[in-house]
Parts: sequence; structure tokens; C-alpha cells
Amino acid sequence: MRDTLRQMRSYERSVQLLMVNQFTINLGFYMLMPYLAAHLSGSLALAGWTVGLILGVRNFSQQGMFLVGGALADRFGYKPLIVAGCVLRTVGFAALGLVDSPAALLAASAATGLAGALFNPAVRAYLALDAGERRVEAFALFNVFYQAGILLGPLVGMALTGVSFTVTCLVAAGVFAVLSLVQIRSLPARRSEAPRGDGATLRSTWRGILGNRPFLLFAGAMIGSYVLTFQVYLALPLEVRRLGGDGDFGTAAVAVLFAVSGLTTILFQTRVTAWCRARAEPGRALVWGLLVMAAAFLPLLAATAVPAADVPAGGAGRWLLAAGPPALAALLLAVGTMIAYPFEMDTIVRLSGDRLVATHYGLYNTICGIGITVGNLLTGAALDAAREAEVAALPWLALTGLGALCALALHGLHRTGRLVRPESASVA
Repeated sequence: MRDTLRQMRSYERSVQLLMVNQFTINLGFYMLMPYLAAHLSGSLALAGWTVGLILGVRNFSQQGMFLVGGALADRFGYKPLIVAGCVLRTVGFAALGLVDSPAALLAASAATGLAGALFNPAVRAYLALDAGERRVEAFALFNVFYQAGILLGPLVGMALTGVSFTVTCLVAAGVFAVLSLVQIRSLPARRSEAPRGDGATLRSTWRGILGNRPFLLFAGAMIGSYVLTFQVYLALPLEVRRLGGDGDFGTAAVAVLFAVSGLTTILFQTRVTAWCRARAEPGRALVWGLLVMAAAFLPLLAATAVPAADVPAGGAGRWLLAAGPPALAALLLAVGTMIAYPFEMDTIVRLSGDRLVATHYGLYNTICGIGITVGNLLTGAALDAAREAEVAALPWLALTGLGALCALALHGLHRTGRLVRPESASVA
């Protein structure tokens, strides 16, 4: 950890602040969001469809507005969008703890999602700009702070929610309020080289971005990586609970999934990035990352060869079967993400031609967000089909195949030179 902090201090102050900001953003977000559904359905006694709608609005307002947030960041500068997003999330989180009508909760949920759409592309574009030639290493460090916030946030939230969910919301809102003030005071203003002019120029710019075929192909190929990593929240917990039950063991085993993922990243991200950087071009490292993600589901596939009915319930064997393969899958997904993520962020900048970077990040996030939604629907359908047909291997085969196909697509893009577009190229 000392090496990580020493490496962080080697960057200029703005980059250091962005990393601490991202840790704090995730700390505040994850101390609240894991407990929101229980609050809505329990304390407020809302119907299941209402809870789903409120949570869905939050996700849609973030994923659907990433492109708008990125475009605004390129137009007006990165700092105003980062500050605006944090202020809006302050208001949204406070409202979630203080209001109880469905309409007000929908508005608050939408505000928290829109906030993420405003600051996420701006933060990444700002980091890429100020890190310069060291942006691969900077994004590796960024991922360490990102995962640290995800790991610590739910633990803080658990303690606060034990008092009351309103306290959790107000503390989370306070975190974002302080973060807003710190950024207003300390974050230097930065902006991209976005072309500015009349409507015709803007239309030309958008045509250029949407006509950036290498970028769009890359975004499409990377969708699978997001679908695979999201299974830490979907398929893996469901598998743990299917075999281990919904009791204390199941809850503890699910917590282990997140701990394995977060701690692995915090401890090894910078070393993995340095190792890959020394041995592979960015495109090849991306292929390696996708292949490791695809292999993450092989332990689950192998475990299906052991009939669960033959393993006594409640014994050590059942616990090992329920927790072991999912934990190993979470570990391999974390390793694959560690390999790919810094090079992924760097490739987006390269394919943007180093211009309108926030807009490209916004469009990239929107494409991948849509892909996650579709991928989760298909994964859920595969899990249901596997249960009904008693073919437990089906979802793991499908996810492994998806990872392999995406790795093959990235290999093709790398071999044809479509991942190394000169940074001086224009997209407009």
C-alpha cells in the first residue's frame, strides 16, 4: 500500500485529488445504495414494482445521460460538471432519506443517477488529460481508489443503517457536500479542445464521433467485459444462495465475493499493470484481460459435474461447493479487470484522437450500459432455463463463450491496427 501512495504522490496535485475524489464518491454511493431497496420495501412498505421502478429510474437516468454529461463536460469544462454532479447527488441523497412519497422518491432517484452521468465522463477525461503520457498507470491507481470506496462504503453504510436509513442518507449527502466544497476550492479548471461554433459545426462534430468506426467497434467488443464483471452482483450471488441457502452462510459467502474482488484490486492492481505494460502492447493486454474474464466461469462450470443433491446440506462439503467456485470466479474477474481496465481507458483516449474525450467516454459508457442491461436479461433467462431444464452448466457455458468471442473481436481489432489510432487524428 505504501508503494501505491508513493506512486500517487508522483502525480500532480489535480490527479491526486481526482483519485481521492473517486474514493469518496464511491464511499458515499455504496454506503447508501445497497440498502435502498430494503428501505423502500421495508420501512416505506412500497410495492415491489414501485421499488423496481425507483431503482430502474436511477440506473436509466445515469446510463442514458452519460453521453449528455460527456458532451457538456467537453463544452463547458470538466470542473463545472464534476462539481454539478456532486452537488446534485448531495441533494438527491438527502431527499432519499427525508421523503416518502413515490413521486418524490422517483425524482430523488433520478437526480442521483443524473449526477453520476455528469461527473463520471468528466473525471475520466480530466484524469487522462492531466496524467499525460502516464495515463495507463494513472488509471491503474484510479481503479485502486475506486475499488477501495466500493469495499468500505457498504461497511460504513451497514453501521449507519443500524441507527436509521435517514442517518445513512444524510451522512452520504454530507460526504458529497464536503466533496463539492473541496473541488470548488481546490480543483483547477480544465477543458478539452472541443470545437466551438455554430450548429453546423456541432453537427459535424457529432457526425465525426458517430463515424469513428474503430471507436464504435472497440466499444461493441468491450460490452462483454462489462456483462461478465457485473455477474459479481447477479449470477454469482444467486449461485451462492442456490447452493448455500439464504441464511447467515449465504450472506457471508456473498460478502466474500465482494471482499475478494475489492481487496485483490487494491493489493495488486499497480503491479499487474506494470507487468502487462512491460510485456504487451495495449491491444494484446486487453485480449489477455478478456480471456481471464472468460476463464472465470470455468470453476463454476466444473462444479456442475458434482450433483448438489449428493452433497449433504449444511455440511462443510456443501459450503465449499457453494462458496469456493464463485469466490474463485470473483477473483479471476478481478484479475481480468485489473489487466484490461487501464488499457481500456487509455484506448478510448487514443481512439478519440485526444479530442472530445469526455464525449467519447460518455458515449462509451452509454453503449456499455445498454449492453449490461441486455446481457443481464439474457443471463437471467439462461439461469431460469438452466433451472427448469436441470442443465446447471448452461449459464456458465454462455458467459465463457461471450468472453471468448469478445476476446476474439479485440484480437481482430488489434491485429488490423484499429486500436492504435494516432492521437493527433481528428474526429470532427
